[in-house]
Amino acid sequence: MSVAVNTAQVLLIEQDAERASSLRTILEFLEYPVIWCSDCAQWQNAVATDVQLLAALVNEESSTGSAKLVANLHKAYPRLPVYLLKQGEANESADALDSNMVGALRYPLKYQDVAGALHQATIAAALPRRSQQDAAMPLFRSLVGNSPGIQQVRDLVRQVAVTDANVLILGESGTGKEVVARNVHFHSQRRNGPFVPVNCGAIPGELLESELFGHEKGAFTGAISARQGRFEMAAGGTLFLDEIGDMPLSMQVKLLRVLQERTFERVGGNKTIQADVRIVAATHQNLEQLVAEGKFRTDLFYRLNVFPIDIPGLSDRPEDVPLLVHEFIARMAAERRGTLKVNADALAALASYDWPGNVRELANVVERLAILHPGRTVKRKDLPEKYRVNEDWVAEQLPETELEEAWSGPESSPRLPQDGIDLKAYLGDMEVDLISQALDQSDWVVARAAKLLNLQRTTLVEKIRKYDIHRNDLATGF
Repeated sequence: MSVAVNTAQVLLIEQDAERASSLRTILEFLEYPVIWCSDCAQWQNAVATDVQLLAALVNEESSTGSAKLVANLHKAYPRLPVYLLKQGEANESADALDSNMVGALRYPLKYQDVAGALHQATIAAALPRRSQQDAAMPLFRSLVGNSPGIQQVRDLVRQVAVTDANVLILGESGTGKEVVARNVHFHSQRRNGPFVPVNCGAIPGELLESELFGHEKGAFTGAISARQGRFEMAAGGTLFLDEIGDMPLSMQVKLLRVLQERTFERVGGNKTIQADVRIVAATHQNLEQLVAEGKFRTDLFYRLNVFPIDIPGLSDRPEDVPLLVHEFIARMAAERRGTLKVNADALAALASYDWPGNVRELANVVERLAILHPGRTVKRKDLPEKYRVNEDWVAEQLPETELEEAWSGPESSPRLPQDGIDLKAYLGDMEVDLISQALDQSDWVVARAAKLLNLQRTTLVEKIRKYDIHRNDLATGF
């Protein structure tokens, strides 16, 4: 089996030779090729034209001024992640980053911070390249993922959007059916018209007719004025009928008539109105089964099921989890709702979870982590318990004779993302995590922690120094 090697290089702009040497040691340990430039004004001469850059690390005290330097970097490499190298204690007010920078690293640099930043840059490089129009695209239209399943959904959306055919979107709750519906609308000739969503399961059956078709004044008790329905509101655009499987049979007949004749009347009215809308319906239910049970009309099913799009559940595309996590973090940062980092170990744990709530559940977890760990790097131990390895489940599933063997093996079997993983950073983070656990468990008595890890005390001391592990952020003597 071949081992992935980093081919993209890290541009290090640091005029201080001693600090540069220290940082180069960490980068080379992580197997990232480094281009070091000590003269900030000459960085372009140090980078060959055919070199692929992964990220740039820039000292904030550059002679040309960090803002001007970063602007020049982005002029030459628009998608290049740039991290500012800072000194001194963190100062929130002073740490406000230029919009061209994605983060800051603070001297003395820690191995795990550098590894986390470059892992983030690697994920950013794997994201699809976006045009300026795409970058300004509202978030609800973004279909994130590189898995075969989500790529097929994109292909189907592109194919059907240019037609006026009815679309039926299928998928579990939380998979993003409305996102797909909005994509169909956005890429169609009706994109300048309205997109009107209706949740058929959230409106009582007796009110649904008035909601869809509108009503005239005095049509029923409480109808004190005439009102447009969703069909009229969506004229020239798209009407999205969500949870169509929950629509009462009595309403299914009336909807079928509109789809067949393209006309309707308001409740209590006798004026025929043209229905100039495209219908996109969605459901998490098995409509064919509902048809077999007599709960859904066969003729309506075939009217709607002209072009079905089936969205895969998140458990069927675990390779998309890191990209989705990155997307949610980027959204929160753009909306100034906080930010955080997630290390490779935690990402692997999230990718191996089943996600019954699908993308919606993942978005909620990322938002919760941003509240609990603002600005920090989230590790596996920081995840809510259900998203970590379920050790109790292992104990229940394995016979007692196999239990010891299971505990002596790997903690889990995380899935390898489709785009690969930075194994060195992954193992390094795991080593730091285990050392920290052993030290906490032994109340920071290094000899006891070394015994728990089956290491020599001097070896553990070297590793603690190497990874710059502290107790409650305070230096600890040995």
